[in-house]
Amino acid sequence: MAKKPETASRIADNKKAAFNYFFEERFEAGLVLEGWEVKSLREGKVQLTDGYVVIRDGEMFIIGLQINPLHTASSHVSPDKIRTKKLLLHKEEIKRLTGKVEQKGYTLVPINLHWKSGKVKCDIALAKGKAEHDKRDTIKDREGKREVERAMKDRNR
Repeated sequence: MAKKPETASRIADNKKAAFNYFFEERFEAGLVLEGWEVKSLREGKVQLTDGYVVIRDGEMFIIGLQINPLHTASSHVSPDKIRTKKLLLHKEEIKRLTGKVEQKGYTLVPINLHWKSGKVKCDIALAKGKAEHDKRDTIKDREGKREVERAMKDRNR
């Protein structure tokens, strides 16, 4: 029997992160979630833009990831939409990232949430903050690409 190709569908993206940071390395981490959180993620009730990653006692946590509870959640569960969630990575990766984060200017930011083999995964990036002039360059490049796309679109009509 042939194995189905693995598909990873996106749940949420952190578009602000690409604007505010240069990504050095990317990692895929698992997430420790409660049942109601998984149900809410399936409905797309998540906001990732204010999230950031911290390392405490050799473990990684994502803070600021907001998962809004569904109205149909069980009555015996009291959902906390801004609960700190644990990220799952290998110890060697966490040690390496700890060393890098302690260097000046590096931070860990969540890039996106996606499904992989029925599990929720979070892509995180080792990132360095952009200066104001770098952000202006990003805006200028984006506007330039838009103008080229418009010109090509008008030309094809």
